[in-house]
Amino acid sequence: MANEAISSRQTTGISVPRVTSRRPRINMGRMILYIVAIVTSIIFMLPFVYTILSSLKSPGELYRYPPVWLPDTPHPENYLTVFERVAFARWLLNSAWIASATTIGSVLSAAIVGYSFARFRYPGRNLLFMITMSTMMLPTEVTLIPLYLAFAKLHWLDTYKPLILPSFFGGGAFLIFLMRQFFMTIPMDLDEAARIDGAGYLRVFWQILLPLSVPVLATGAVLTFMGHWNDFMYPFIFLNTKIKFTVAVGIRFFQATAGVDVGEPVEHLLMAAGILMTAPIIVLFFVSQRYFVRGVVMSGIKG
Repeated sequence: MANEAISSRQTTGISVPRVTSRRPRINMGRMILYIVAIVTSIIFMLPFVYTILSSLKSPGELYRYPPVWLPDTPHPENYLTVFERVAFARWLLNSAWIASATTIGSVLSAAIVGYSFARFRYPGRNLLFMITMSTMMLPTEVTLIPLYLAFAKLHWLDTYKPLILPSFFGGGAFLIFLMRQFFMTIPMDLDEAARIDGAGYLRVFWQILLPLSVPVLATGAVLTFMGHWNDFMYPFIFLNTKIKFTVAVGIRFFQATAGVDVGEPVEHLLMAAGILMTAPIIVLFFVSQRYFVRGVVMSGIKG
C-alpha cells in the first residue's frame, strides 16, 4: 500500500520529501584548540599541584630521589605548624587590611578620573590623558628612592600610610584607562536626561554611572586586590617591624630565619605557607570571574 501511495503521488506530480539523517558536524579546528588549551592548562598547573602535594610531605620526602609526587602519609599538620612558628595569622590580616583599603581607594579614585576623561570636554584633556598613560612606561624602581625620601620626611616609614594613602589619588594609569573605556560605552543620553531632571555631575556619577559599571568595578577591584596582596617590594622597603609585615614579606622572613632557628628543613612548611597565601586569591577570582571577564570584554568595545 505504501509503495502504491508513493507511486500515485509521483504520478500526480506531488514531490515527496526525502528523509535524511542529520549528524552533528565536528569542527576540527575548534576541537584542536580545546585540546591544546587543556594540555597547556595541565602543564601550567603541574607546579601548583606539586606545591600542594609537597606541603603535605615530611621533610625527608622532599629530598627523596627519585622524587615522589604523593606523600606516603599526608601531614596536614604542616599548615598548623606554620601558624605556630611565625605570626602568619597576623600577616594575613595585615595583607587583607592593606589590600582591601587600597582596592577601595584605587577603584573609587580611578572611577572619578575616568569619568572626567570620558564625559567632560575641557582644554588639555587629551594631553593630560596621554601624560597619564605615559606613566605606565615609567619603571617602579625609578620612583622608589624619591618616594622613600618623601615618606621619611613625613615620618611615614614603618607604617601602613605609604602603602594605602597613595591609592586614593588616581589608582594608577591602567585602572584609569579601564574605567574611561567602560564609561565611553555608556550612552551620553543618560547623563543628559539626568541633567535635565536637575541632577548634578556628582549625582550622575554616583547614582547612574556607577550602578551600570559593576563589571568594570569588579574587574578593577580584583586586579588591584591581587596586585597589593602579592606586592613584595613596597612593604619590604617601608615596613621594618616583624609584626607589621604583609604575608609576602613574612614568607620571605620565614624562609630566611625559621630554618636557622630550629636547625631543620622548612621547605615543606614554606610550601604550606605559599598555599595559604594563594588560596584567598583563587577564591576571589572564581567568585568574581563572571564580572571580571565581562568587564574586560566590555572595556574594549569602544576606544
